[in-house]
This record gives sequence, structure tokens and C-alpha cells, in this order.
Amino acid sequence: MDADVQNIKKWVVFYPIYINSKKTLAEGRRINAAKACENPTCAEIYDCCNHLKLPCAIEREKAYPRDFMQIGRVRVLLKREDGTLCNPAVSSRKQLMNQVAELVPRHPGRTKKQEAAKKQEAASSSSAAGPSKSGKGGRKKR
Repeated sequence: MDADVQNIKKWVVFYPIYINSKKTLAEGRRINAAKACENPTCAEIYDCCNHLKLPCAIEREKAYPRDFMQIGRVRVLLKREDGTLCNPAVSSRKQLMNQVAELVPRHPGRTKKQEAAKKQEAASSSSAAGPSKSGKGGRKKR
């Protein structure tokens, strides 16, 4: 167990904020906003790294230093001890971020959430009444 922990400490750190389209570069986003996804979670990033056949581990108790309310990060192994790539399609951190950002919106848990949100939105918009008159109409004083 101790040897595994030592190895994980050398792995690449991946915070969800790195690919969050809602954040600015100053707040910690590391890829283009057009390629980034909206509010990714550690679990989604972990599943995407597993899909890419990369060894990874979630650290739920860790927080992003610039925004300590963003809890959780993922450790990913890109290169083995001998220097060979775990997945030849992912050779750098930037490529990893771009590929994970492409996969997160198609994550099964995320698509279910979006469908539920659309159903709820449709139900609330159909029950809404017509436009109501607002404001205090009256003469203006001089």
C-alpha cells in the first residue's frame, strides 16, 4: 500500500476546474472555453480517464488552492516509470484535458441529468400564465 501511495504522488494532478467553461483563465481554467465543459465533477473525470485506459485515482478530500470550495481532484498516470506512455493517444496534460473535456458531456450520468432538467423546464414553462402587467403606472410629478 505504501508503495502505491508513493507512486500516486508522482502522477499528474487534474482538478475539475481546469476544464470548467464557467471559469476564467485567472480562476484556473487551462483550456479554451469553447472546448471546455460546464461544471465537471471528479467522478466524471475519473470515468473518462478509465475510458481512455489511463490509471487514475480520485482524491476527494483535496481542494483546489485558488478556490477551496472546489473539492476533489483526480491523479492520472500518463507515463510509466520507464518513460513509456500508458496511452499513446494521450502524451501530455493538455491533450488529456482536451480529450476529457470532449468526453464529459457524453458521460451517462450527465445525459440523464440533462434529460431530467429538460422535462422539469418543460413542465414549469407550460404551467406559467401569460405576461402580467407590472409597475406603477401614473403621472410623473414635476
